[in-house]
Amino acid sequence: MARLWANDDELFATMRCELYTAVVGDILDQFGYRRQFLPADIRPLTPEMVIVGRAVPVVEEDVEQEPDPPFGLMLEALDSLRPHEVYFASGTNPRYALWGELMSVAARARGAAGAVLAGYARDTRKIVEMKFPVFCRGSYALDQRCRGKVTAHHVEVDVHGVTVRPGDILFGDADGVLSIPRAVETGILEAALEKVRTENSAREDLAAGARAVDVFRNYKVL
Repeated sequence: MARLWANDDELFATMRCELYTAVVGDILDQFGYRRQFLPADIRPLTPEMVIVGRAVPVVEEDVEQEPDPPFGLMLEALDSLRPHEVYFASGTNPRYALWGELMSVAARARGAAGAVLAGYARDTRKIVEMKFPVFCRGSYALDQRCRGKVTAHHVEVDVHGVTVRPGDILFGDADGVLSIPRAVETGILEAALEKVRTENSAREDLAAGARAVDVFRNYKVL
């Protein structure tokens, strides 16, 4: 069967239009990928934010004094971003911000899809005004400049048992953020689209008064 999309432009547009994290998470479970959701406290800055793109994992470490160069490799990682990519910071001790407004401006200029942080963001009012998708553990203004640095980027990272590799798809909405391994993304997303379209039919039947037990028997979803 031919793929339902020709490139990432079409794929990510389809995901934004038709999919949501709950249905993709269900399919990942069915395929045996049961540790793909990032921790539940990594949330969008506003409920309507949606993020989808290919991960650029970034390793953060705590420091006791300002590193040389400042921020370590953070600026290099930021400048490396390309269209449809998501800056993904693995996080450190949650005591300072890993992202801010100017980073958002730079990332958007490079066509990046957003940022996912296992930590805090700051300048949140400005980021929200930009409508730049940022998912994080909350907002906190304390700067990382003399407290943390980036030591590597475009490398595999692990966040609370969730492994994210460069090029994996990060998908997030109001219900959380998950990672879709690149090696199996086609099968996962085709199955997710089939499931969500089946759910649409089930929804119509339920709205018309059908019994839940009959709907589940017919569609195997609820």
